[in-house]
Formats: sequence, C-alpha cells, structure tokens
Amino acid sequence: MAQNYKTPGVYIEEISKLPASIAPVETAIPAFMGRTEIAKDENGDDIFPAVGKLPSPIRITSFLDYQKYFGGPNSETDVFKVSGLPTITDVIVNGAVQSRTITCNARKDFASGRYMYYAIQMFYANGGGPCYIVSSGNYNSLLNDDAGNASLAAIAKVDEPTMLIFTDKHNSAGAATSGYATLYNNALALCNKLQDRIAILDPWKLSSVPYDDAIIIRNDVSMADLKYGCVYYPWLESTLNYGYNEDLILVKHNGPYDGKSLTAIKAMDLNTYRLLKAEINKNVIDLPPSSAVAGVMARVDNNRGVWKAPANESLNMVSGPSIKVTAQQQENLNIDPTTGKSINVIRFFTGKGTLVWGARTLAGNDNEWRYISVRRFYNFVEESVKKATEFVVFEPNDANTWLRVKAMCENFLNQLWRQGALQGAKPDDAFFVRIGLGITMTSLDILEGRMNVEIGMAAVRPAEFIILKFSHKLQE
Repeated sequence: MAQNYKTPGVYIEEISKLPASIAPVETAIPAFMGRTEIAKDENGDDIFPAVGKLPSPIRITSFLDYQKYFGGPNSETDVFKVSGLPTITDVIVNGAVQSRTITCNARKDFASGRYMYYAIQMFYANGGGPCYIVSSGNYNSLLNDDAGNASLAAIAKVDEPTMLIFTDKHNSAGAATSGYATLYNNALALCNKLQDRIAILDPWKLSSVPYDDAIIIRNDVSMADLKYGCVYYPWLESTLNYGYNEDLILVKHNGPYDGKSLTAIKAMDLNTYRLLKAEINKNVIDLPPSSAVAGVMARVDNNRGVWKAPANESLNMVSGPSIKVTAQQQENLNIDPTTGKSINVIRFFTGKGTLVWGARTLAGNDNEWRYISVRRFYNFVEESVKKATEFVVFEPNDANTWLRVKAMCENFLNQLWRQGALQGAKPDDAFFVRIGLGITMTSLDILEGRMNVEIGMAAVRPAEFIILKFSHKLQE
C-alpha cells in the first residue's frame, strides 16, 4: 500500500531488490513402520494406536531416542529352541569332567520377523540422522493390511519424511507370497500422490530357494508408480545379536545343567554362564536391507548430495549378504526386459567388503526415471521450490511477481549447477526457468488465477556401465 504522507519531513522507504531465496529441504528422513515393545510420546504417555485410530508418528534423532520412546527388541527365544538349543557336552573320565564343549546354532528360520529395533540400529550405523517411527502396535499385535494402511495414513499427514520403509514380516506371508502386495502398491501410490518421498521395498525371505523372494516381489508390485520405488537384494548378515529372555532359554546338557535356564545357571556357576552367553552371542540376525540402505542414502546426501547415486557404498554392521550374487546372476535382477522392475543387488567384493551395487528404481526400462538419484533429486527440487514459492499465493499475477519467481528459481538452480547436480558447461545448458504471458500463460490463465512456471533441468546421471575398449597396436 502506498504511503499517504501528511506531515512535511523526510521519509525513508526500503526497497527490496534481491529475490527471495529457496531453502533446500531435507532429503534423507525415512519413516519406519512396524511393531515396537512400547510406544510413548515426549510426555511419557502411551501412544499405541487404539482400535479405529491412526498411530502417532514420532520424530527421533538417535538410537537412544528410539530406546527411550519405543523400548528394546522382541525376545527371539524361538531361535534357541529344539535344534537351536545351547548345548554343553562333557567328556567324563572316572566321574570327573575331562573336557567340555559348548555349542549353539540358532535356527534363523524361527525368527519372529519383528525387526524394527534392529532396523533402527542398522540405519544409524550406516549414517542415518533424523527419522520417524510409526508404531503399529506391540510385539503381540498382528502386522496385517489394516495395520499397514493405518501407518501409511498416519505418515501421509507428516510433510517431512522422504522415504517409506516397512520393517516387519507380514502376518499373511506364506511359502509363495510376502503378504505385502497391497501395502507395497499403496505405498507407491502414496509416494506418487505426495511427490516428495520414495518407498524402499524389501524382498521377504519365504523359503530356502534362492531368488524366490526376488521373483515374488516383482509379482507383488503392480506396473503403476514404479518410479517412486526401489528394491534391494538380498538380505544382510548383520553383526547384531538376537534379543532374548534368559529365563526362557533352556540348556541341553549331559549333566546337572540339563533343562536349566540361563538365569538358573548364572546362580549355580557364573563361569559356565559366561561361556554359554559368549557362544549364544556368536549367533547374529539376518535382516532385510532397506534400513541399512536408508542410512547409506543419508550418508551420501550429507557427504556428496542427493544427486549422487547411493551406490558403490560400503555397509557397516554387516558381515556380508546372505546370498553371494555373482555378476552373471545380477544381470536378470538389474535388468528385467519383461516388466522393467529392476532390483538392486548388494554384493561382496574381495578386498572391498559389502557394497551396494545398484542404483535403479523399479522403473528400470524408463529412461527418465531409471535412477534413484534422479528421482530423489527431482523430489528435492520440487519440494524446495514448492515451499519457497508459497509466499506468491494471492500476490498480483503480474510481471513484477513473475520476475521475482524466475530470479528466485534461477538462483537456486544455479547454486545446484555449481555444486555438480546438473549437467552442462554453463547454466543455460543445465536448466531453464520460463514464466510470463505468452510464454507459459494465456490471458485466460491469468483471469482464472493461474501462474504457470516451467522449470527444466539436466540432472546428472550415474555412470552405471564403464566400457573400456582395448585393441592391439601393431608394430610399425
């Protein structure tokens, strides 16, 4: 509004000549959905979802935060039952113990599938930062489509997350289905609707047949919204111990400790108890890879930028992939000519360790959205520009406003180009911003209150295939 001067004197008016700036949004904030031991808010009140109510997402910044609000791991005592029992074998000579052997080989196939606690550990071990936890219930509750859909509906109301991850095994999983067909497709649809996040989907180990889980997840996911999802394979052999209850683990022994619990043996013989614990703790849990990969994405975003593919990166707290995939075996996983549903492989390389060795979305046959880094970079730019231009709503739809918006967007994209996020030897080759009457808008658009801005970017893409061509040079 123009000043209405009434008193003679000198007046100062500050005129803004600089365009508003665009603040980059966060790019690596996952939302983990699954079951937890407890669920409390910052006031210590219980927040387990009531019947018919949505769960409450809680933002945490460390593993200690997780333990404070959500407790510890599920007791995985089933893996130490039957053939997985800790066993003491004594060699007795003349009534005295000559030698003693302690063994314990946990039954990994007896694991409960409640992996939230371990997933958060893997996330922070691999470079994770802030994240959201959506508890669908305690360890005794079921993870079914209803619980999963409620978690998706709850996290849809939160603007900050950029990744969606289901941590637990579905209760409907069987020998030929993961149970996740509905939830995975709903997660992809939500990502497409909000356009600010991706879904990292896990192949669920359902049988001992290699690659069955990869085939099943391709069948589970429909052909819609594939550019917003990615899959990593296989599961990881972590260095994390199982959570267990010492009162419930019974020892097998050809002597006085037979049938006794660890707690009872601790009271009887502390040294034997310590040896048993050491042997039990040699057993480590296999985990789905999504949480570790989410940590890698956070690490790469912080060190290099969201435009760098989260691949050729090492994994921490991992002894190796559960299946050693060869280069030849990876061919059909990385490129599927029939469906285009690419699956990124995690491989072990001698001298290098375990590396993420893939950078594709599920839309592997799509030249526009083939790579995760391109999809996430566009999410980042779109969300940053969207939030920064909200001040323009209800501003006059005229040349002055158009100039401010164009300058603001060009400054932001120029900074990204200088950081290496965009292709091109000069800014004109890297991006364009178009706005104006007769350029992006008609008179009717202005009458109807629409301001159209066109932004084009040449995003950098990963060099997925390095071809070195050699030939003999004949002596002259």
